[in-house]
Amino acid sequence: MTGWFSFLHGEATAGDVLALRRVEDVLRGAGLAYDVVWSPGFRADGTHFADVDPAAYARLVFVCGPAHGPQVEELHRRFAHCVRVAVGVSVVDPASPAVTGFHRVLARDGCDAGPSVDLAARAPALPARPVVGVVLTHGQHEYGGRRRHEEVGAELTRWLAGKDCARLELETRLDAHDWRLCGTPAQLEAVLARLDLVVTDRLHGMVLALRAGTPALAVDPVAGGAKVTAQARACGWPALVAAERPADGGLEGLLEHWWQWCLTDGRAEAARIGAGFRAADAAADAADGLVAALEAQGAQGARPAG
Repeated sequence: MTGWFSFLHGEATAGDVLALRRVEDVLRGAGLAYDVVWSPGFRADGTHFADVDPAAYARLVFVCGPAHGPQVEELHRRFAHCVRVAVGVSVVDPASPAVTGFHRVLARDGCDAGPSVDLAARAPALPARPVVGVVLTHGQHEYGGRRRHEEVGAELTRWLAGKDCARLELETRLDAHDWRLCGTPAQLEAVLARLDLVVTDRLHGMVLALRAGTPALAVDPVAGGAKVTAQARACGWPALVAAERPADGGLEGLLEHWWQWCLTDGRAEAARIGAGFRAADAAADAADGLVAALEAQGAQGARPAG
């Protein structure tokens, strides 16, 4: 079985791979054995065209995407002795060699029979995966030599790349003119409230997640700890990792520990803290003393505190 996910310079979209899963399900149900060819750029450990002896096969199935272009035409030449069937494809030009080279085309669109439902729609059900917002900063130069932002960001993103989760890169910066960014706090909170977890090295990445009742795995990117550590303490939030690598090199172990906690017990704790922010007896913050400070300062005259 081949598709655009097989070509070195092709691509593997989620739809392509789900379409493949649908076809695999059908072939297994019919008791038909098959091999799948993967692009080495997508799966280094799979079967690649370089590994395939065309003479070992009698049939070739091309799954999903457009039946169009030189890569598809090359399949017809290389597997000329095979029965070749395209399934779930778009027919852009019915007269092109890429299309006419197939013995049978079971198209999803572009043919006289009318469109059919894409193969991905009926692919086997998938297991649930956590949806994780990632909120990172590469600034905060006010911390000078204590900054570990680049190292923390590199380690976090490398670790996250290996996690089986849906990652969503987020930004706390608002912009009413850039469609990729939220324009209001309410828009960002709407996203945060729907996540399973936030991974962040930003103070507001943590606080806004907790405000929405979503657990946050926070890393303080400043050596010795700074505002992220202070805020975690103020909020009573335990899922905090320091920038410094532990003596045993177990930073990844700490991340794994808090990841598991956030997705289990941390859910209820984040919900409790978020509700506490909105409670009538919420913990005091700096604004609670503002009016008294203004009145006291007004009585003393406009003199700087220092």
